[in-house]
Amino acid sequence: MQVLHDAPLAPLTTFRLGGPATRLVTAGTDAEVIAAVREADDSGTPLLVIGGGSNLVIGDKGFDGTALRIATRGFELRGSTLELAAGEVWSDAVARTVEAGLAGIECLAGIPGSAGATPIQNVGAYGQEVSSTITEVIAYDRRAGRTVTLTNEECAFSYRHSRFKADPDRYVVLRVRFGLEDADGLSAPLKYAETARALGVATGDRVPLADARETVLKLRAGKGMVLDPEDHDTWSAGSFFTNPILTDEQFAAFHARVRERLGEGVEPPAYPAGEGRTKTSAAWLIDKAGFTKGYGTGPARISTKHTLALTNRGEATTEDLLALAREVVDGVRAAFGVTLVNEPVTVGVSL
Repeated sequence: MQVLHDAPLAPLTTFRLGGPATRLVTAGTDAEVIAAVREADDSGTPLLVIGGGSNLVIGDKGFDGTALRIATRGFELRGSTLELAAGEVWSDAVARTVEAGLAGIECLAGIPGSAGATPIQNVGAYGQEVSSTITEVIAYDRRAGRTVTLTNEECAFSYRHSRFKADPDRYVVLRVRFGLEDADGLSAPLKYAETARALGVATGDRVPLADARETVLKLRAGKGMVLDPEDHDTWSAGSFFTNPILTDEQFAAFHARVRERLGEGVEPPAYPAGEGRTKTSAAWLIDKAGFTKGYGTGPARISTKHTLALTNRGEATTEDLLALAREVVDGVRAAFGVTLVNEPVTVGVSL
């Protein structure tokens, strides 16, 4: 276990933003993770858990407490069952499952961050969500003071949400188990139209696993969603806002605002999201509210490749980023009456 004091946190995040932590502990085993958590809890010290740092917005003042960086490693395949340590690099793990000929997470390729973060956010992209393959999550329950195993149902997954996100101070994820599929080297049925089009097949079709992964990586790269340390256009947290889910009444009011602003013939994106609910596109809202790709003149700007990504152009502060985010939120609300919600977790700051 490594312990540093007054340690910079910005290098541990994909935004490259945020001030220092009073204390930074790097844990390489589950036992070290638990020991660090117990020490913080026993002393009443605030605790910030960091994995890959791809979903964190840390304030410029930093974190007054213990930042725990989870650096555990472990990739174990037993048939089609996969167990990952929380600190495993997610994109590497996806690549290894594809090499092993197992389907279920191949369309989640290129997503930055660690395996332990995936159930917290119920990470999803290109028609797949981890909730469809996670069977169990092993976590340290800070309230009970012991390690617990939660089933998929007990994780209470929903769109970009989970039991862990709903109660962020209770659980520290240690390991995640997945049930994958051996489909003779083929992917799971493709659910996302853009992926199917890029592969020249229909939605519902299966394709070779490697083809699915490579296509998703190309699509993500084209949107600046694959992290490149040399390219500031990728210094982001991926999608900064979640896609709004609206009730029928809210969607009707939104639809009326669209017609009023953009004309009678314009139809906003609409996807079923359960009974009486419709999901629309945050990227579409941002663009139609006037925040186009590359928007901004300061050190924090919208990506030139995708309106959902807010980026640090190299010299930004967290306050620069938040000012841009607030401008987008206010602009979309004024234009369409819809309030966007940030996807990354904020530390010491808020929108």
